Amino acid sequence: MKVYVIDNGGQWTHREWRVLRYLGVDAEIVANTVPFEKIADADAIVLSGGAPRVGMQDKLGNVDEYLRNADFPVLGICAGHQYMARFFGGKCEPANVPEYGKVEVEIVEHDEIFKGLPARIIAWESHNDEVTKLPSDFILLASSKYCRVQAMRHKTKPFFGFQFHPEVEHTQYGMEIFQNFLEEAK
Repeated sequence: MKVYVIDNGGQWTHREWRVLRYLGVDAEIVANTVPFEKIADADAIVLSGGAPRVGMQDKLGNVDEYLRNADFPVLGICAGHQYMARFFGGKCEPANVPEYGKVEVEIVEHDEIFKGLPARIIAWESHNDEVTKLPSDFILLASSKYCRVQAMRHKTKPFFGFQFHPEVEHTQYGMEIFQNFLEEAK
């Protein structure tokens, strides 16, 4: 299985790559400026987080091209999640209460990405901005006290977004979440 981690400048991009490698995946980090043709052989891609406000930029490398053309699973994390929401017609704004560190996340829709997980998990956060309006083609999967859209999924495509960071060891069931995502690519 081939998975590209799209580098949007996030502090934990290498951690996403490492988790995938640990799970036995042929993973590679690539810049978000590579043309889609260079990643078209992917079984899945992960849109990494990024520097503050990167998910709210008008353009994020070639991520538009990836989201437009991907016929494989896509997982957006933090800024990747925010950018995905904006691309599909949602809205992102500065958070009323930015979240850092440990947060309890409630799974409100037990989609396949959360298969085998309890209704509440502890997740690690690092965000000033958040999705404030879910795109119309997406369903809400998880929320927290201060962030309504902690996780989402496209209604017809295997596209997922997480505000929290499943790749860090402090997030409970992070490996299971990545494994469930990889199941979508099989």
